[in-house]
Amino acid sequence: MKLHFLPTLSCAFCAVFSMTPAAATADSKASSFGTPGVIDMPTAEVFEDGLLMPTLTYSEGVLKQTLAFQITPRVFGSFRYSVLQDYGTNGGTLYDRSFDVGILLMRESKSWPSVVVGLRDFGGTGVYGGEYIAATKHIGDRLALTGGIGWGRLGSYGGFENPLGVLGDRFKTRDNETVGKGGQPSVKQWFTGDAAFFAGVRYALNDQWTLRAEYSSDAYVAEVERMGYDRATPINVGLSYGFDNGTMVTGFLRHGADLGLIASFPLHPDRPAMAGGVSDAPPTILPRDSVAGRSWRAAGGEESAGQRRLRADMAGQGLRIEALNVSGSTATVHMDNLKYGAGAQALGRAARVMANTLPASVEQFRIVLTEQGMPVSVTMMTRADLEAFEHHVDGSREMRARSDIRDGWGSGERGAEMAFPRFDWSLTPYLQTSLFDPDDPFRIDVGLQAYGAFSPQPGLVFSGALRQPVAGSLDGITRRSDSILPHVRSDAGRYAVEADAELKFLTAEYFFRPGRDLFGRLTAGYLETMYGGVSGEILWAPVDSRLALGLELNYARQRDFDQLFGFQDYDVVTGHASAYYDFGNGFVGQLDAGRYLAGDWGATVTLERAFKNGVRVGAFATFTDVSFDDFGEGSFDKGIRITLPIDWLSGEPSREDFAMTIRPILRDGGARLNVRNRLYGVVHEAQTQRLEDRWGLFWR
Repeated sequence: MKLHFLPTLSCAFCAVFSMTPAAATADSKASSFGTPGVIDMPTAEVFEDGLLMPTLTYSEGVLKQTLAFQITPRVFGSFRYSVLQDYGTNGGTLYDRSFDVGILLMRESKSWPSVVVGLRDFGGTGVYGGEYIAATKHIGDRLALTGGIGWGRLGSYGGFENPLGVLGDRFKTRDNETVGKGGQPSVKQWFTGDAAFFAGVRYALNDQWTLRAEYSSDAYVAEVERMGYDRATPINVGLSYGFDNGTMVTGFLRHGADLGLIASFPLHPDRPAMAGGVSDAPPTILPRDSVAGRSWRAAGGEESAGQRRLRADMAGQGLRIEALNVSGSTATVHMDNLKYGAGAQALGRAARVMANTLPASVEQFRIVLTEQGMPVSVTMMTRADLEAFEHHVDGSREMRARSDIRDGWGSGERGAEMAFPRFDWSLTPYLQTSLFDPDDPFRIDVGLQAYGAFSPQPGLVFSGALRQPVAGSLDGITRRSDSILPHVRSDAGRYAVEADAELKFLTAEYFFRPGRDLFGRLTAGYLETMYGGVSGEILWAPVDSRLALGLELNYARQRDFDQLFGFQDYDVVTGHASAYYDFGNGFVGQLDAGRYLAGDWGATVTLERAFKNGVRVGAFATFTDVSFDDFGEGSFDKGIRITLPIDWLSGEPSREDFAMTIRPILRDGGARLNVRNRLYGVVHEAQTQRLEDRWGLFWR
């Protein structure tokens, strides 16, 4: 096995997993497929709700890299990338991508076992295709017994006539016609053909060591025929060791001849990756008498000493005042949160600075959270409540009950402008990856990125980014697209190969509020790596509504491969109508319907789970009028998105994040323009639902 296969998924995550805080015991549930199981055989178990479980499995000639996610307390899913030597056509290496899903039908009780129904490789090539129903019963704290019935690969050893045949003849035989095509859910195959029983046992010797054994119903037919696999017995055995941080390593002997290793790295998104944190302590609210004498009067329209003090103290907390208006007993601050991933934490810091700086006569605070110069929401609270609940045991809940969050539209006179015009810039390293190229499944570039932005007034932004690669392997991509559709995405590799210095984007953007509950965006320029043009968007998003609706229209022209200023001949008008719904508990659904870059029409369905600390995990799938055959390998566009906030990784407040899209294959059907700063992502974190989700950080 070539070592360069190893980093495909693991390099992106293992450094993160190693920082996961210590667990009471390691999670022993991960099988060689990365989902709950013994060794190869599944169990009727699920992971802890919200858990991300990356798993690496290595045995002779095979490497599996799996990322599983416990989507809800009852449903888990996984994506797997496998490298099988001597399995492909003419004895070549097969690079296989597959998805699994499992549903907990019944929880374990004192008298009854838990029951899970699952699908393996239901949306891939079918190499590992199979279905199962499993039951698991725990006896005490150490012993777990599993029995089940499987179909497909899990019904290939010791098989018997399918008991579901009583429901119809279609269950009696299995149609393998779609195996090898990839991408299409093989619904007609599910739970068909011969069935077979499997069983397994796990016994925990102590908190670190666990014994495993199973009776396997997988005959490894293709591996025996293609790879010369030696399957001497259906019995598999293994021994696991669990580390304090939850990592589990398992050595196993499979079928009497195949030695291998499983390593799993549980990641708890709802726990900080770094224990503690390095955030500065928030200011303590001072007695009003100590701030009452500070001057808030200014001569000739100049900034007063009090205003300078407020602006400086806000900046010290990572907050930028855009505008300030003090009228009688009310102070209104328009504020740009530069530092905190949680808007509620920014509100808490701002409120304490205001209490320590504003004249004692000011009793009402109105804090307007702005994004891209737009007032998104205004939170109203009293100074007396801040003073009363700062050290209260339930102070966060009490402050939420006494704070009123409203739409930022019509939030009052802005008052003195304090942040425009402004110029921001940065020079930072960058890392760019390319996954799943069969010639080299993991490619990477590192280099420097220069970014600059000029904003002469609220909502108007001129910005750009220039990259200079320093080292890497993206310029080694040699494969050329075989797509019969316009090459709107499948030539992406050529942009890395033919470019030196890369103009990633250069745009003029205008953000505005056309009315109550409405947000607008206009963008023109070099929009992304592959396209330039113009883009317009309107979003209806009431501050306290779970539902938001949007419309976007774009004219895009394909850029030259050198990523500088030239264009190619291809252009297209594209756009979508979008609906967003916040289901609560962090789940947000999104439906985008319209025209894509290749001129195809269809819709994209996305479901994302956002945790209270800002970690987000989601999946998407796009279906258009391009047929599966015309789309090519993969059949339709689909993938997984993972966003890890920098403050979660480092413990230091930040609004930056590390985002990765795991897409099995990039083709031309269902391809959408990558416009920066789409409105829902810009405004959602400053609206009521997300502020409430993270209100526990108000006093942090």
